[in-house]
Amino acid sequence: MSEEEEAVAEAEEIIRSQRIFLNHLDTYAGRNIGRYLASCIVGASLEEVPEEEEEEDEGRSLVDLSPPKPKEGIYQVVGTLSQAESTKPDFAMEAYRTSSQEELSAYLFECDIIIYNITEDAQQIEEAIWAATVLHDDSYKFEKQKVFILLSTIMTWARSKPLDPEDPEIPFTEEDYRRRKPHPNFIEHINAEKTIIKLGKINKSKFATYVVASGVQYGAKERLLHYFFKLSWLGETPAIPIFGDGRNFVPAIHIVDLAAVLQNIADHRPRTNYLIAVDEAMQTLGEIVRCISRNVGPGKTQKVPKENAFLNKDLTQAQLDELLVNLRMEAVFLKETFNIKWVAQGGIVENIEQVVNEYKQSRGLLPVKICILGPPGVGKTSIAELLCKHYKVHHIKIKDVIAKAIENLEKIVAPKDVIEREVEEEEEEEEEEAEEEGDNVEEAQELLDTVKENMEQNADYIISLNASDEFLKNRIINLPETVVAGTHYAQDRYLRSLSLFRELNTDDETILNYFDELEIHPQNIDVSKFEGLENRFIAKEIIKKIGEPRNYGLTEEEMEEFERKQAEERLVREEKEKADLEQREAEERAQKLANWEEWNKRLDEVKRQEQELLEAQSIPLRNYLMKHVMPTLMQGLNQCCMVRPDDPVDFLAEYLFKHNPEFD
Repeated sequence: MSEEEEAVAEAEEIIRSQRIFLNHLDTYAGRNIGRYLASCIVGASLEEVPEEEEEEDEGRSLVDLSPPKPKEGIYQVVGTLSQAESTKPDFAMEAYRTSSQEELSAYLFECDIIIYNITEDAQQIEEAIWAATVLHDDSYKFEKQKVFILLSTIMTWARSKPLDPEDPEIPFTEEDYRRRKPHPNFIEHINAEKTIIKLGKINKSKFATYVVASGVQYGAKERLLHYFFKLSWLGETPAIPIFGDGRNFVPAIHIVDLAAVLQNIADHRPRTNYLIAVDEAMQTLGEIVRCISRNVGPGKTQKVPKENAFLNKDLTQAQLDELLVNLRMEAVFLKETFNIKWVAQGGIVENIEQVVNEYKQSRGLLPVKICILGPPGVGKTSIAELLCKHYKVHHIKIKDVIAKAIENLEKIVAPKDVIEREVEEEEEEEEEEAEEEGDNVEEAQELLDTVKENMEQNADYIISLNASDEFLKNRIINLPETVVAGTHYAQDRYLRSLSLFRELNTDDETILNYFDELEIHPQNIDVSKFEGLENRFIAKEIIKKIGEPRNYGLTEEEMEEFERKQAEERLVREEKEKADLEQREAEERAQKLANWEEWNKRLDEVKRQEQELLEAQSIPLRNYLMKHVMPTLMQGLNQCCMVRPDDPVDFLAEYLFKHNPEFD
């Protein structure tokens, strides 16, 4: 076989047997990276992608990736789990619950590529160093090269001095990695980076090592930015907080793009062993949070002092450190060398629509829309408020919509000369908000198209409340005067409104008929059946028809906390049950002992009474024997002793027979 044929055979063997180890497959990064790599063909990033395929893959996100079918040449992903009770992810070939280093090392030796993620759990740093050291020490046994990739964080650069003090806008690149200075809370991370790089320089042909400094990871269910997404989505806060002044630059990367970087390292095995993984955007924390707020939440933000941020229970110290980092970084090597099908090359702000869609799909945030119809006074407003509170959706009031529209129109026609702003940045922010809130035909058309599309794709629940005019009139009459005064419930106004409603809803073209034509059939509820009951009972009836809330689930941290509390409650319950059982057993033993003592006492008393009874019953017999039998018997015994017959018994019997007093 020629050298060329041997090389081809060796390449084919590599393609057939590529196996990737990834620690903590059940965490945010582990699950998303593992799912992506499990869908990649070995060596795919080495080939140029045709333009047609690039267009098809444009907008590709993690939620589009389904577990791959067994196929030759696809990376086989195995790894450990962070929680013993976690189930094996569907994309993984194997998931290990290791209890010893010996067992874990055996799994590592079976793999061609080992990826250790230390961005989520600092306790994995020690294990990552140990794993790399063990592989390095036995690298002489390897038949082919193994690759070790340490997924680290840009926080090891957090205290780096500017490259040019006179021009702080010059970004850091991979070439500057020797000058990096870590954040005080990430010293262990940089020590691990140095150790891994050093181990890979000794025997590169057998054991190659790489360090990837990852920016803040976002996308899918979100991790660090999840706090802002959830706060915005729930809509319970009027303004989303920005920690500090918001001017700090936060290097970031979409989790799928980070997975693509790891794929390229596994395929290319570059000479550079330190890489920066960030997107091309250089965005501040303020820009990111304002973008999330505008596209998911209330559209408003407020600055919170850093000191107050550290009191936040929803974010850990390490997460806040990452949010408050201020770095300008450029991943030159990725752009010039790797073949990455970017999901969000321009950053989160530029791709916010796709990121939000990913977020909704990953977390199962299914929209629920409820339209409540009915005559005036039937209870639409109060029932709608109860439903909104239950389903955590926005309650749209016509009066508020009209007031907001008037406010916007007044802003448009107001004089242009305004009070000078104290801070230039605030002026820019308000201009951005004014532009986004401006009403125009193009936005209206876009909104209309969105509504129509949503009407076709999503559930729209129509609730028709109804009652007789007499019932409604009585309800309004019984309302307190303080509630009725100045509202459309005043007697003259209400009667006109009710009459107009009945008149408009007698024709064939009604709102209910419109929804019927769209195959959205209204659910009719007769309010009069709930006479004397509060509206919350009607709301419960509606909830039965619609179902339970499905708009938000627990975060991984909340789920862990929930499971922890469940486990604690279970332990407390089991201990209580055990204590109760022991107490019952002790009480039963004490009761049995008491019963035994009482039984013995009663038995002794019964025996005594029986003895007394026997003695009492034996007195007449004893008297009879002493008077009539014993004297004759004593005489017979004396006579027997004197005569000494051969058969004393027969002698005595004959004597008693002859001298029986009765015969006398």
